[in-house]
Amino acid sequence: MSIVSPFCGLRFNPEKVSSIEDVVTPPYDVIDERAQAAYLAKNPYNMIQLDLIKKSGPGDDSSRYTDALNLFEKWQEERILVRDQEPCFYIYHTTYMHPSGKKLTRKGFVSLVGLAEFSEGIVKPHEKTFPGVTSDRFRLMETCQAHFSQIFSLYSDTKGSVMAELESARSSLPLCSPLCSVEDQDGCIHAIWPVTDPEVIAKVSSMFEDRSLYIADGHHRYTTSLQLRRLMLERHGELPADSPYNRTLMYLCPMEDPGLSVLPAHRLVRMPGNVSVDDLIEKLGAGFDVEEITGGTREMLTAEVLDRMDEHLKVSADNAATMFGLYHAREDRCLLLTLKEGVMAAETGDMSPALQDLDVVVLSDLALKTYLDVSHEDCEEKDLVDYLSDPDEALDLAVKESSESIERTPVLFLMNPTTVAQVRRVADEGLVMPHKSTYFYPKILTGLLLNKM
Repeated sequence: MSIVSPFCGLRFNPEKVSSIEDVVTPPYDVIDERAQAAYLAKNPYNMIQLDLIKKSGPGDDSSRYTDALNLFEKWQEERILVRDQEPCFYIYHTTYMHPSGKKLTRKGFVSLVGLAEFSEGIVKPHEKTFPGVTSDRFRLMETCQAHFSQIFSLYSDTKGSVMAELESARSSLPLCSPLCSVEDQDGCIHAIWPVTDPEVIAKVSSMFEDRSLYIADGHHRYTTSLQLRRLMLERHGELPADSPYNRTLMYLCPMEDPGLSVLPAHRLVRMPGNVSVDDLIEKLGAGFDVEEITGGTREMLTAEVLDRMDEHLKVSADNAATMFGLYHAREDRCLLLTLKEGVMAAETGDMSPALQDLDVVVLSDLALKTYLDVSHEDCEEKDLVDYLSDPDEALDLAVKESSESIERTPVLFLMNPTTVAQVRRVADEGLVMPHKSTYFYPKILTGLLLNKM
């Protein structure tokens, strides 16, 4: 049984902050140090000061957590951040341009959600988490006693009943104008509306009694909330049902929403040593049919591969053999790789079919680990892989790195997106995907809605 409940959101005060665009950010885990500096320069009230607070030097700088708390309290005292007076569900629309050129609107809502251990099967993950990340998030959450960003989760609703109920309440609002509407750095429009009608809130809450929730983005944030609840249970012995430590902040979107998009996460793999295309063909040929794509610029070659991959999926549908592209920037050569029938099952033994069917698993466990001798551990520990959703950006980076050193050979693997159905299947079986298997787009903004515990 999933528990969803309304809350009094903490928001930036438009009377104090004239441009909300200048204070919101993407989730902390996609912000590098250069972007952090840019956000800080935008506005002294930018959320980066609360939610990220990267270390500026070596060592355990515990003061950065108390500094965030002091700033958080100061912004509330100065009414930079103000709290809504009525408990709400917040409808959250994101209107954006898909890379295909289609204009889409993803529709979901924000609420508090009852915490459940993964073993209970109520909230289901599809990725593993890393202690180093959760340690930082835990200290920030425990110190500030707040949720600064929402976990992005999915639920199944084939009839669209949940959003229809919420949207009916939105249409009855005066002028139906949003509480807030902002444009992010990618040109996506994020808008929120409050739903305070007790009858609607009760009805929507009851709709989740027999639904599971699937984490799309924010596994570390959810795990952090679980850790904080465990700590409070150790300290107090038990917690009342309505304890704020039994809840976390989530954005909930139906799996069937036509505006829900998952983009591919292309892999730029830095192969150790000087590896030629012929070396790759020889090794990968054991499990893949290899076709070289020729006759154009690097942009034309990679575009042709992506078109062929897309067409292959459309024609073959669910029975499509794994196909992905490979671009070797140093030699300016491009390959199309198609998995041979039966190879994955023969090479991976008793691995679940739910994982065998994933393109990212075929790449990581078969192509890289088995044939090219590049293990998961090497990829993480030696920084051998970058994950990029934009193929043009990935191509530029591959070309740039190809001329910098011969100690490593940058090889770009062009991937298809993991589907929502695959995410659900893996999560339902209690399995986990490789790192960065999904890229749900657009990201939820940090700073539109906060929850003070």
